[in-house]
Amino acid sequence: MDSLVDGNHTAVTGFILLGLTEDPTLRVTLFMVILCIYLVTISGNLSTIILIRISPQLHRPTYFFLSHLALTDIGYSSSVTPNMLVNILMETNTVSYLGCGIQLGSAAFFGPLESFLLAAMAYDRFVAICNPLLYSTKMSTKVCEQLLSVAYVGGFLDASSFTISFFSLFFCGPNRVNHFFCDFAPLVKLSCSDVSIPAVVPSFSAGSIIVVTVFVIAISYIYILITVLKMHSTEGRHKAFSTCTSHLTAVTLFYGTVTFIYVMPKSSYSTDQNKVVSVFYLVVIPMLNPLIYSLRNNEIKAALKQQLDRKIFS
Repeated sequence: MDSLVDGNHTAVTGFILLGLTEDPTLRVTLFMVILCIYLVTISGNLSTIILIRISPQLHRPTYFFLSHLALTDIGYSSSVTPNMLVNILMETNTVSYLGCGIQLGSAAFFGPLESFLLAAMAYDRFVAICNPLLYSTKMSTKVCEQLLSVAYVGGFLDASSFTISFFSLFFCGPNRVNHFFCDFAPLVKLSCSDVSIPAVVPSFSAGSIIVVTVFVIAISYIYILITVLKMHSTEGRHKAFSTCTSHLTAVTLFYGTVTFIYVMPKSSYSTDQNKVVSVFYLVVIPMLNPLIYSLRNNEIKAALKQQLDRKIFS
């Protein structure tokens, strides 16, 4: 049942997600590809969390934040992917009003949380390279926990702004959402109530988080670059840059797609392009992050080798 009568209006109680494509053959292909990506995402990020937990040499602030980033990627992908996989194989992709709000809130929580964690990791690299003698003090357990608390509170506040705004909207007409998940922008277009405040509040919340985290990351890397350029040793420069490569790659991928979705003028790209980019940052990036950090991080590779050797020869 998609609607109920409320006075002179028909209130929508469910939404139809139009999905990625209507081509039956392509839908099966997409199902297989996205399922494989999701399985790699879960296994890769879980492996990262377990490896960091059981390896004493990885019990440092850098990997403390990385383990939470892996947990965030699992949550971020899981907020959308399982429902998308079910809907791909169904003729009518429906989601309840409550389910839509939960899905929206989940994505709105894990997205900003990832932004804050990437900013915290940039600050960690800044302290390690620019103030190595004060690293143990400036990145103490207490400081790491405080930074993590700020990240989770920021994600919660952003999720609250989106869910409260969503549930304050009234839907009384079309209920076909031109997307594969309950994204806020297409839902606002379907609302028949005043959207001036409900649309502005989440945009301000998400925009503020993007600006603050990008500012922290940019300032951190400006100081890192200045410090590295002052180094006289080529080996020292290479070592400093190599510790930042994985993080910079993850930052570029995440903020590049977020910029395309939320910053570029809507007239510059189509809805289909929006869907493709959304798949990339909601489904693909959570899979790539553990690969990026494991393939380009010698300490993680060494810890993994040590654990494998221990299992084989024990």
